[in-house]
Formats: sequence, structure tokens, C-alpha cells
Amino acid sequence: MSELSYAADGLQSVGTPSLWAVTILGVLALLVLDFLFTRRPHEVSLREALGWSAFYIALPMIFGAWVWQRYGPDQGLDFYAGYLVEKSLSVDNLFVFMLLLAAFAVPSVLAQRVLLFGITGALVLRGIFIALGAAALQTLDFAFLIFALILLVTAAKLLRDAFTGHEQAVDINTMRSVRLLRRFMPVVHEYHGTKMTARVDGRRALTPLALVVVAVLATDVVFAVDSVPAVYGITEDPYLVFATNAFALLGLRALYFVLHAALSRLVHLTYGLAIILAFIGVKLGLHWAHGIWEGVPLIPTEISLLVIVVVLAAVTFTSLRATRNVVPGSKEVVTERK
Repeated sequence: MSELSYAADGLQSVGTPSLWAVTILGVLALLVLDFLFTRRPHEVSLREALGWSAFYIALPMIFGAWVWQRYGPDQGLDFYAGYLVEKSLSVDNLFVFMLLLAAFAVPSVLAQRVLLFGITGALVLRGIFIALGAAALQTLDFAFLIFALILLVTAAKLLRDAFTGHEQAVDINTMRSVRLLRRFMPVVHEYHGTKMTARVDGRRALTPLALVVVAVLATDVVFAVDSVPAVYGITEDPYLVFATNAFALLGLRALYFVLHAALSRLVHLTYGLAIILAFIGVKLGLHWAHGIWEGVPLIPTEISLLVIVVVLAAVTFTSLRATRNVVPGSKEVVTERK
């Protein structure tokens, strides 16, 4: 039976205070578990990565089934559609993380620790942007129009970057975050395990690990600006928006090592993400217009989910077909992605 169990200031949500508390505590527990698991640097085997990936994929599937049974098919479908959008955007996150790890020459034994810091930062930033988005929806009549414009601009930027190969340009020395850190503290050239700082010649200095973590966190800001409006285009429920983001991000560390070789073969993913974001942007624009002119049609979640699945399947097929004769991870694959 469908029901909305909590409403605050006119914003309906399935998230009761107790459900919010349990969910946040669960997310924190999983993060602590990940940090404990990665406290000793080691290379991640494919078997290990597959096991954790299966766990982090099963969790949202089970949670979505519970939402469907507890609150009805509309909320359940909203969760699954939102999760799919966030997961597809998170794969693009992983590609940027891969470029940063390569640019900073991060040792393989430290890669998962860097990813975990990036995921933690992304969760915090998403939480902030979700709260701001909920506040905007309650106070601004044109909030949906703003979200729509953000997504349409982002889609245009993704297409431009895909055509120009801009996303391949990762120059450490030109990154603002790196230049700012180097201005205030010296930086050593060698990694010192999981330490962010090291004492050299009696002076405290940053390690390359600190630089790459800050660089990853800086990219989290950009992705948060894109992803939160995207999922608000699927559901207006802040709790479901947070849940989709949390479940999509928690499994990224393991998913990175599963997809590492295949990531560079997804040469058309950017085009697919641009189409999805543009579609959701149009959906948000129609939603805003419908509030003014009732004759303006709305796009149901079922159609949104179908479009997302078809686009992702299509770009995955065309990407793998375009790179079928190229060894994954080679320069030819990177060139093709441009």
C-alpha cells in the first residue's frame, strides 16, 4: 500500500526521522568498515573486488524492493530509476578518478584508500547539495527550471568535452587545488604509505597522497552539482534522493577495480550521459511549466527509466563494438574516447 509517512513544510517524503537516522548510521557503518578494511594497503584482486561489488549491488536491490513493498510501486520505481541515473553518473566519476590516479602515479596498493576518501567526500557534498535542493524546492517556484538549466548546460558541456577530448587533459601542475597546497606547504615527491604528511629535514611536508586526495575531493564538487539536480528530476523526495546517492557511491571503490580495464573502453559513455542529463533537464522543464499551464504534459517515471536503460545499453554496445580490436587500457582506447 502506497503511503507517505512524513511531511515537513509541504514537502512530502517517505523518510521519517527514525528512518533518516537508521540510514545515516548504516552509511557511516559501511564507511567505517571500508576504512578498516583498507587500513593495510594492498593490491585488490579481481575476486575481492567482485565480492564487494556484488554486496554493494545487492544492497540497493533489496532496499528498493523494501521501498516498493512498504510505500508502493511509485516510490519503488522512483528509487530504482534514481539509483540507475546516479550509478551511471558514478561510472563517469570513476573514469576521472582513473585519470587522476594515473596522473599522480598512485601506487596500486594505495588506490583504494584514495578512492575511499573521494567517496566519503562525495557523500558529504551530496548531502549538502540535497539539503540545499530540498530547500530550493520548498521556497522557489522556479527551482525546477533552475535544475533543468543546470542539466542542459551540463549536457552541452559533456558533448563539447567528448568531441574535443577535454576530459583527457589532466595536468597536475595546472590544478588549482594542487597549486594552492604547494603555496602553503612543501611537498615531497615520494609516497609514505597512507600518511598525508611526512617530516623531511626537520620540516613537515605534504605527501603526494594528500595532493591526489584533495584533487579527487575537488572533482567531487563538480559531480555533486550535476548529479543532485539529475536525481531530483526523477523524484522530489529528499530521502530517496539521498538513498540513491548513498547506494550509488558506496560501491564505487570495489567497482573501480572490477571495471578498471573496461573503463577506457566505454568510449561513448559521455555521449550517453549527455543524452540522459538533457532528457531529465527537459523533464524538469516540463514539470515546471506544468505548474503554470496544466496542459503541458509530464513525463512519467516509467518512460524515464526506459530511456535511461535504452541509452546506457546502446552506448555500452557501441563502445565495446568500437574498441573490439583494441587492448583495454592502451593508448588507442584513450584516443578513441576523445
